[in-house]
Amino acid sequence: MMFQLTLRRRGISDRAVLRAMEEVPRDVFVEARDRTEAYRDSALAIACGQTISQPFVVAYMTEQLQLQKQHRALEIGTGSGYQAAILSRLCQHVLTVERYRTLADTARKRLETLGYYNIEVLLGDGYDMPAGAGDFDRIIVTAAMEQIPDKLLQRLEPGGVLIAPVGPHHGTQTLVRMVRTEAGFDRKDLVDVRFVPALPGIAREL
Repeated sequence: MMFQLTLRRRGISDRAVLRAMEEVPRDVFVEARDRTEAYRDSALAIACGQTISQPFVVAYMTEQLQLQKQHRALEIGTGSGYQAAILSRLCQHVLTVERYRTLADTARKRLETLGYYNIEVLLGDGYDMPAGAGDFDRIIVTAAMEQIPDKLLQRLEPGGVLIAPVGPHHGTQTLVRMVRTEAGFDRKDLVDVRFVPALPGIAREL
């Protein structure tokens, strides 16, 4: 109840998002040593020098996507798989891409164990998606990009929405919402955030 109350107090009002946050067991996605802290509104460290974002940021970014049941979503930066799990409760299919093999393999097994079968975990480069991946109604980037690559924006369907933290890798970024329109892309800057860097390529180790 406190978990939900904290999200509501911070302005999360979408009932479907709140329900997804309640249904997905966050404690399964954190390191064993942090399970008692899983529902606190803070980011936590995971393997490969990455983090699981604080619950408010996960809920806020998800709410800003305005997901619908028929949507196909792309996530850049699988991490623990928690954000993908939340997305999967709100849309038809999620493709989530991770550059660290350890994280991708662990997240895949975890999501399968939980029965989230509408999620595909891909070991790959979020800056260079394979052509066969297709286009998406929604794209969420869960690591800091100094700028949003045009070829990632081009993966948005008409009317599609992209959310990404944009700014310096080591500092504060701005959460940016991009909407694809007939005329191009509409940008809206939302809130300041801090994310680990989004790096190109597949990691050579881990």
